[in-house]
Amino acid sequence: MAWYDGMRILYQVPGSLQHMYHGVVWRGNKRKRCVYLTFDDGPIPEVTPKLLDLLKREGVKATFFMVGENVAAYPEIKERVKAEGHVIANHTYNHLKGTLYSKREYMENVQKADAYVDGTRLFRPPYGRLGFRQKHALKRLGYKIILWDILTHDYDKNYSAERMFDIVKRYTRNGSIINFHDSVKSNERMLAAVEMTIKWLKQEGYSIDVLSDM
Repeated sequence: MAWYDGMRILYQVPGSLQHMYHGVVWRGNKRKRCVYLTFDDGPIPEVTPKLLDLLKREGVKATFFMVGENVAAYPEIKERVKAEGHVIANHTYNHLKGTLYSKREYMENVQKADAYVDGTRLFRPPYGRLGFRQKHALKRLGYKIILWDILTHDYDKNYSAERMFDIVKRYTRNGSIINFHDSVKSNERMLAAVEMTIKWLKQEGYSIDVLSDM
């Protein structure tokens, strides 16, 4: 287990750094034994329906940070996510890395996605990359910027489902926002890790909640 301790910053951003990058949400309710499962990058037909089947089977709701162009391509999947009681959130229209774009370009892309994600004020920057001017512009327009407390690295093919699950077990605490990816790169490894995570969270007495833009 020593590799976790030496590389902790890869899986859980230290509180001191979270405090420096203020104005965003890294973690939910710290007083309640609950966690938040979040999924970035969908919806896509190869993965999202299988993920929804799993969540339905386990009786769990999650928060989906959706890419606008994917919603435009697969609106019926977004409607299923919504109909089954999950929360839909904004992940830009074209999955932009904020540090590569001007404030104007970035904000136009975020707002373009609004119509496809039902005008939610919940927003997560792709790659977790966001310039300070972009952050302030988002906040002025009422967006609630959500990052994460635990990064599973499910997009990395070198991370097995078991390794992702070990990260969750190691770092989960009250209010943890757990980051998974609803993508082809993650696919079956992510699904297996999510199933193990849900069963373990229930055994440990955690509730699983959705994020709110309130």
